[in-house]
Amino acid sequence: MTAADTDPGNARFRRHAAEGILLLGGGAAILLQLADPRVARGVARHSDFAGRPLDRLFGTLDYVYAVGFGDEAVRRAAVRRVNARHAPVRGDAADSADVDADADEAGDARTARYSAFDADAQRWVASTLLATALAVEERLWGPLGEREADAIVRGYAPLGGSLQAGREGWPQSRAEFESWWRARLAALDVGDDARGVARTLLGGSAALPPGTRLLLPLARLSTAALLPAPIRAAYGFRWTPRVQRVSAAWLHGIAIVWPLLPRVVRHAPMRGSLRRARLRNRYAEREA
Repeated sequence: MTAADTDPGNARFRRHAAEGILLLGGGAAILLQLADPRVARGVARHSDFAGRPLDRLFGTLDYVYAVGFGDEAVRRAAVRRVNARHAPVRGDAADSADVDADADEAGDARTARYSAFDADAQRWVASTLLATALAVEERLWGPLGEREADAIVRGYAPLGGSLQAGREGWPQSRAEFESWWRARLAALDVGDDARGVARTLLGGSAALPPGTRLLLPLARLSTAALLPAPIRAAYGFRWTPRVQRVSAAWLHGIAIVWPLLPRVVRHAPMRGSLRRARLRNRYAEREA
């Protein structure tokens, strides 16, 4: 057991991150990630969302659980897998359909080169996971206390820090994170790449596993409810008073039922992910 495992703040983060209900924010986190044109461009050109729409979600979950809950071997293996997947994700933006020559010459943010090893982009992806996790917890059960929220913010530091982003500059408090987050939200640009992937993911055109298509209306509802209003509008979600009432009732029902479930159910996604990671490691050791 490491010192981090016995730290009270880290224990609070682990209680928070172990809850499978955080998956409710998966769609919102992905759309927030895509609202950064660098991320959207890389995903649009290097991910098969139509054929394998859940790969990014489950790949991210496996990495989060490995870094947050795995032993050292599991953590190192997860970092190696992510780095291997990221290696080919790089390129110029000159082929982007929504960028014109004038914008390119002017150095518009949409024309920037993209790379999955971009430290700032990695920090952005980690921040979307934190922001949506906080949104899920507080939408369901009310505002977190300052010490709790600060501990959770610090707990997310290793997500980008274990990759190229490093831990330097990661916010140490909720207040610091919110100040940084508001500034980044104001600079986002939801472009054609992002909207195209969102339509594939939430519009039913992707090759979803059997039965999961029935959950799409609830996934769209949860995603819209958890997105910041300007980003929700930029993606074209209809957010009428009736939709707001339905989403509020849906989230209220979850808030009542979820704590009544046994821990083995509530933590099932985490346990399943760690089980897969350990099996992969044992298989890799046998093959070596």
